[in-house]
Amino acid sequence: MSEYFHSVRLTPERCKGCVNCIKRCPTEAIRIRGGKARITEARCIDCGECIRRCVNRAKTAVTDSLGDLKNYEYNVALPAPSLYSQFSADVPANVVLCGLMQLGFDEVFEVALGAEIVSDATVEYLKRPEAKKPAISSACPAVVRLVQVKFPELIDNLIPLEAPVEVAARLVRGIRCRELGIAPEAIGVWFITPCPAKMTAVKQPLGAEKSSVTGAIGISQIYGDLLKAVAAVPRDANCQRATARGVGWALSGGETAAATAANSLVVDEIHNVSEVLEQVALGKIKVDFIEALACSGGCIGGPLMVENRFVAEHRMQQRLARMRAEDEAHGAAPAKYHSDSSLTEYDRTIEPRPIMRLDEDIFRAMYKVEQMEKTLKKLPGLDCGSCGSPNCKALAEDIVQGEAVETDCIFKLRERVRDLAQEMVGLAAKLPPSLEEREES
Repeated sequence: MSEYFHSVRLTPERCKGCVNCIKRCPTEAIRIRGGKARITEARCIDCGECIRRCVNRAKTAVTDSLGDLKNYEYNVALPAPSLYSQFSADVPANVVLCGLMQLGFDEVFEVALGAEIVSDATVEYLKRPEAKKPAISSACPAVVRLVQVKFPELIDNLIPLEAPVEVAARLVRGIRCRELGIAPEAIGVWFITPCPAKMTAVKQPLGAEKSSVTGAIGISQIYGDLLKAVAAVPRDANCQRATARGVGWALSGGETAAATAANSLVVDEIHNVSEVLEQVALGKIKVDFIEALACSGGCIGGPLMVENRFVAEHRMQQRLARMRAEDEAHGAAPAKYHSDSSLTEYDRTIEPRPIMRLDEDIFRAMYKVEQMEKTLKKLPGLDCGSCGSPNCKALAEDIVQGEAVETDCIFKLRERVRDLAQEMVGLAAKLPPSLEEREES
């Protein structure tokens, strides 16, 4: 069994061997070998960038399905706040939630409620003297994994708080166990997710041994059925409980606003996040709090969303404006902060994933570094990706690790063919004349 679970999967028969994915992967986890993409599991952070870039749909995200609900006595849907962005602002949030009930769930519990609780916990954490600054939000699992594999020196900067979905799952599972008198394992708690990284976080939790979330169902997977269900739900249905403060987490900057974090920096899109973290590692950024999100625009830009990211953002802004007005008119209050740290804080420490290690033996590793540098000097430095590695440095590493050869580089291959051709011409000139040529002369 593999050491890693990944929601992002490759369908080899669809792969055409183009280099779109290898050029955009933020951790250089993909190579083209034998005309097909190959994903290095230890490097993959399930950000879904390759899903967006693959024109042949060779990269997909594996999630659970509505059919899995039959395995549980009681089922709870945990809709991400970003789900609302897939519908016009004229469709009330409570109608969307009631539509989920029509798909077979016994209850809907908003992740936005967990976001409200985590917002308060973040406020309290930032006040602690021991909090390392800049404190980096750990709400986006793809960003946390990026820190693990690429910036392990920043692990202590990650805020040790669970993501809102995990907090919501712990809360609703505990409540229903007590109220319904059924065992925790008889309750299915399903996250309606905008991205594959959340699915991976359920199967391989970051801050706990076991997730309280049973599984994750992609928004794109149920969108068609939900659209039909919503059309049949009365507009006066009542399912909504969260306020705009928690729902606003769907957009980039929403977490910072909810936590009222001053001297903060908001960054979205995984490559932008990587660049900012690189500057943090170099000590160039002096802020107290960083909200970092793998998807452009925040969770509304997730790979498992249906609507155009800009359309979704516009709809969400409209919806939030209406919700804020309604919250103020009705005196709606966010979820009460739970001081019980077991609800919000990590159960275990986040560990680095040393993917860049060349060899377990330090002396062999140093030798390989030297060989890498020598090999890199021989390569053209164009970073074209035609060799199947994302850049010349990665190819040099692959060669040293025995996973590629120098002639995988098209320019080195051309040089080799040219040299061989010249050598053949030279050898041909040295051949003795044939018998026919001697008789003619």
